[in-house]
Amino acid sequence: MISFELSEQQQQIKEMTHWFAEYEMRPIAMEADKLGKVPDDWLDKVNQMGIHLNTSSFSSDDGSDKGQNRKREREGNRLGVLATEEIAWGDPAIALSLPGAGLGGPPIQSSGTPEQKQRFLSIFTKDKPRWGAYALTEPEAGSDASGIQTTAKKVDGGYILNGQKIFITNGGRASWVVAFATVDRSLGRMGQRAFVVEKGTSGFSCTKLAKKMGLRANETAELLFEDCFVPDENLLGGEALYEITNNKASGFQVAMKTFDSTRPIVASMAIGIARAAYEYTLDIVKREYPRHGKYFQLATEYLAEADQDITAARLLTWEAAWRADIGLENAKEAAMCKAFAGQIALDVCAKCLELLGPVGLENHLVEKLYRDVKVFDIFEGTNEIQHLVIARRQYAPFEIKV
Repeated sequence: MISFELSEQQQQIKEMTHWFAEYEMRPIAMEADKLGKVPDDWLDKVNQMGIHLNTSSFSSDDGSDKGQNRKREREGNRLGVLATEEIAWGDPAIALSLPGAGLGGPPIQSSGTPEQKQRFLSIFTKDKPRWGAYALTEPEAGSDASGIQTTAKKVDGGYILNGQKIFITNGGRASWVVAFATVDRSLGRMGQRAFVVEKGTSGFSCTKLAKKMGLRANETAELLFEDCFVPDENLLGGEALYEITNNKASGFQVAMKTFDSTRPIVASMAIGIARAAYEYTLDIVKREYPRHGKYFQLATEYLAEADQDITAARLLTWEAAWRADIGLENAKEAAMCKAFAGQIALDVCAKCLELLGPVGLENHLVEKLYRDVKVFDIFEGTNEIQHLVIARRQYAPFEIKV
């Protein structure tokens, strides 16, 4: 049975990350939003502190398998969601901008060869900030990841990639990008492969940085592959991953396995945003409005519902992370928590903005959070896609396709 009581280590991680969020992130959040970037000197400072954004824990990971790391790896998903909620409470755009492997880490950790894990994950050190990225979405393939059009043609010594990726978090500054391409479009999902494309590779470029409604301080890039040569050693998992399993472990499945790890992280970010808006609004209501008045009664009803929804989303997310840590299949639970948390976070921020009235509409924390949270019911799979994932597992015994 999953325990709702945090262990001593989990409580320490929660307290440490909350301190960091409150005293290091919040003070620069509004200015970073206006500037459209996180200050370089701040990123240098937190990198020196050893704070890296990986999706399995709030620490650096060099891909090694040292004995002292094994205990943390067994609860890495739980530590990850605890820490991520706190740093998203501090500021979600800054959280996504923290140096580290980011969303590119899980596919390398789960599917990479030992050499690839060491080569690509060992670069995240204190000497300078570095980033990894995950490139799946394309202009014609977003929610339907099976429809990617980027091609990978086998040539002597490697592959030639051609195609375009969009909405790639930290894609312009990443030292490497896990990119998905197809060796044969007629094979559908089974034709897909995952590659690690390194910055500076000929034919690989960042063509545009997006201007966005929310998460303005975080970089979102468009990437282009034009006759981009990627050597065999950068095929994620090596040829054996795609041969010995009789094509059952295609690049598409690498992508889907990644989502099982990252969707609880995204859910925890949405929870952190909702909690930030809720706590800020609750404090104002307590301080500035007389009790027993009509407005106070309306506000307490709204905020009680918000507290209820945030708690429910958190428990769904904890279950998905717990299942991943103990080795149980968690695709349905990951989809559930991501869909639910994204929607309730949007609802909570909207309610808080309504309660604050005109004061909350300009240069205000809750207004910013409302802009930031909108994407959380879209990226990592829209809510409609999450419902399809859930339905597939509900009806799997009857082999009904949805």
